[in-house]
Amino acid sequence: MKKRLEMLEQLQEIDYLIDNLKTTQSGLTEEMSGIEQALIDARQELSGLEGRVVLLEQEKGELESSQTVEQENIRRSETNMKEIKTNKEYQAVGREIAAARKQAAEIDEQTLQKVSQIEELNTEIATRKETLAELEQNTSQRRDEKQAEISKIQQDIDADVARREAITKELPPNLVKRYNALRKQRRGQAVAGARDGYCLGCNMNLPPQLYNSLYKGDELISCPHCQRVLILKLQPAAQ
Repeated sequence: MKKRLEMLEQLQEIDYLIDNLKTTQSGLTEEMSGIEQALIDARQELSGLEGRVVLLEQEKGELESSQTVEQENIRRSETNMKEIKTNKEYQAVGREIAAARKQAAEIDEQTLQKVSQIEELNTEIATRKETLAELEQNTSQRRDEKQAEISKIQQDIDADVARREAITKELPPNLVKRYNALRKQRRGQAVAGARDGYCLGCNMNLPPQLYNSLYKGDELISCPHCQRVLILKLQPAAQ
């Protein structure tokens, strides 16, 4: 029984190692996902800027088309003025020309605004492209580094899992089943030390007769409070 208790304790130590390795591996995987997401976000932002430029170019083209129409209307009206006979008609056409010129001036102003916005966006796009190129290179390097760490941890996990399987094969199946159930129930700790009459797993006082039975080491004893398997841990002798 003493050997089985020692094997259970070894099993728990291995499980602690595996749990910690998996936690570290999970953290690295999240970091790698964050690195990838930063690259995705940068590409989406650049695409959004480029989309805005396309839209502004379309709007500028529509303004330029409207300007062409207005200029043609002005030219036609100015030509028609030469053939007008009455003062009333002359004034009416003059008002049309003035309104058309005002509209043309507003279109010019709007077009200039679009041109300015396009230039600003193109400057920002050029900067973003440089930043994105650096980010892509950096992301590739960091991804490889993180993946290497993850792969190394997986090798360690695989080695510990192999050690775990070797131990569990030497233990009775019902004992392994009990151990695994306790690990789930007790936050990963199925085995606890006992010292000075206390369970070190739940810090509760153990019945004296039960505690004294631990010295024999000839049976599997559980804490009556937390049900963890108990292993006697005596204080080291004073030097």
